[in-house]
Amino acid sequence: MTRNQALKLTSLATFTALFLLGLEAWKATAQVPPTAEISPLSEQMNIWQAAFLGMVQGLTEFIPISSTAHLKAIPVFLGWGDPGVTFTAVIQLGSIGAVLWYFWRDLVQITQGAWGAIQRRDYEHQDYQMALGIGLGTLPILFFGGLLKIFVPDYDNSPLRSMAAIAGASILMSLLLGIAERLGKRKRNFTDLNVWDGINMGLAQVLALMPGVSRSGSTITAGLFIGLERATAARFSFLLGLPAITLAGIVEFVGVLKDGFATNSLANVFIGLVSAAIFSYLSIVWLIRFLQTRSTWLFIWYRLIFGVVILSAIATGLIENS
Repeated sequence: MTRNQALKLTSLATFTALFLLGLEAWKATAQVPPTAEISPLSEQMNIWQAAFLGMVQGLTEFIPISSTAHLKAIPVFLGWGDPGVTFTAVIQLGSIGAVLWYFWRDLVQITQGAWGAIQRRDYEHQDYQMALGIGLGTLPILFFGGLLKIFVPDYDNSPLRSMAAIAGASILMSLLLGIAERLGKRKRNFTDLNVWDGINMGLAQVLALMPGVSRSGSTITAGLFIGLERATAARFSFLLGLPAITLAGIVEFVGVLKDGFATNSLANVFIGLVSAAIFSYLSIVWLIRFLQTRSTWLFIWYRLIFGVVILSAIATGLIENS
């Protein structure tokens, strides 16, 4: 380990420790009972909690550190309880809005270019290749996500969403991203993308069904392994995630409407959506600029420390492995 890497690791460890101490201090003064569980259908969540969780969603959805893990872990540290799969999936629609906002021109170009290529039967055109890659790359996560819905109906309380599982996934993905950072050639840019890139990154996207893995983390890692530049891997990761995240959010939102909700619950969902959209846009802008000139080692060390801190907290009884 170099001196700079050691300094980064020390700084991250210090920040994480101070952050967790801050969470505990906030928890001590919070009005919500430590054992409370919150959900968009519960009156226990207030608008400030919804806005805060929307911010967490926005800041972590596209940065390769797992939004699902942070939406589970941070409320647990605060004593609010697990917000649940439904709230997490629905506020992701705010993140989708941010992607549409930021990549609108790219999406229009890809759509128009792909349609024109189909009319000309020019199936080697890059826009067609990218559109087909996004479509085919979405199928694996839809298939396995559907199986998960069928065979693990009580996914909210599944061991797969336990704090220990999240910590283990975070540590494992930090190692994989580190290997990809070391071995990736990073010679291919956005104009070199083809259908196989979408398929390969789409297969990696399936791993994100496990909280703690990170959808952007798994796809960016795959992108680095297949030789993409860091910023290109991130951009294509965001575009590839559009169909899957949108469908997941819509399905969960329809479920919320069918189950019924209180007026304040709908307000909480709306606040969470808006907050997630704003902070998602800011994180997209920052990450793409960051990866144009820097490596992913910041996220690798963060993920490693994040997982270790959670396991340490479980071992010391600071939090439960729920």
